[in-house]
Amino acid sequence: MAESTFIAGMFTGVCPDYEKLCRLYGWDDEAAQVQGWYDAMEKAILTHGWDGKWFLRAYDAYGNKVGSDECEEGKIFIEPQGFIVMSGVGVKEGYAQQAMDSVREHLLSEHGVAILTPPYTRYHVELGEISSYPPGYKENGGIFCHNNPWIALAQARLGHGGAAFDIYRRTCPAWIEDQELHYTEPYVYSQMVAGPYAPHFGQAKNSWLTGTAAWSFYTISQGILGVKPDYDGLRVDPCLPKELTDLRLVRKFRGSTYNIHIVNRAGDEKGKLTLTVDGKALDGDVIPADAAPATHEVEAVLA
Repeated sequence: MAESTFIAGMFTGVCPDYEKLCRLYGWDDEAAQVQGWYDAMEKAILTHGWDGKWFLRAYDAYGNKVGSDECEEGKIFIEPQGFIVMSGVGVKEGYAQQAMDSVREHLLSEHGVAILTPPYTRYHVELGEISSYPPGYKENGGIFCHNNPWIALAQARLGHGGAAFDIYRRTCPAWIEDQELHYTEPYVYSQMVAGPYAPHFGQAKNSWLTGTAAWSFYTISQGILGVKPDYDGLRVDPCLPKELTDLRLVRKFRGSTYNIHIVNRAGDEKGKLTLTVDGKALDGDVIPADAAPATHEVEAVLA
């Protein structure tokens, strides 16, 4: 049976939320089990999923590594780098930052982050479909718009606002100027963009057929702008690029309205957050939810 480090990253990403839900419902025994499951999966990822400079994609059904520097083709894949780093695994060991550095070195291009590199040039029975496409297209080295936001979110998880926004804009239709090359509608995401090994590098295909818009909205609103719902209230935790120095936004949450003014003096990195709500300093980054609907003035300063 094949085993996926990508799915392992999803698992570790979900565990903290599930544990918190269990605590809220009083399921303390289940919550304790969740922590144990997380610890075991984290250990498995760090022990068997780290390849030296990035995270493996998987082990195939024959027990061979997929997405390893030992592989002739398909050495590095986008998915585990995004989800494992998003989940926080490998941060304290330095693996997460090294994985992001490897993404920039091997997968990043002017049109976005490729799904893998180098592409497969022959069919692999142990891999199946991904090795059946021409190099640079679809799962075989194409730039999948759907999973580019995972890398942006991973960069934000590490506090790199500039790097997160840089990834976000490379596939964002509003930032794409060469529509004759891009080919698809200039107001909608496409499933994929031909990768660096394709003869028409940068040409998009299959517009509308993707979940990219939802992931991109989540990335910009909660990962970069950092305004996100939490169990106990509204979290305001921006991770901005240096281009965004002063911005205002309105967030409606649980019947209340939050007029949020964000000032970024930290440049491309996250910086230290100071949060004021209705003129009063707040300890932390979660604004407690209202018992009754109200309007709040929020000042968030990154320095």
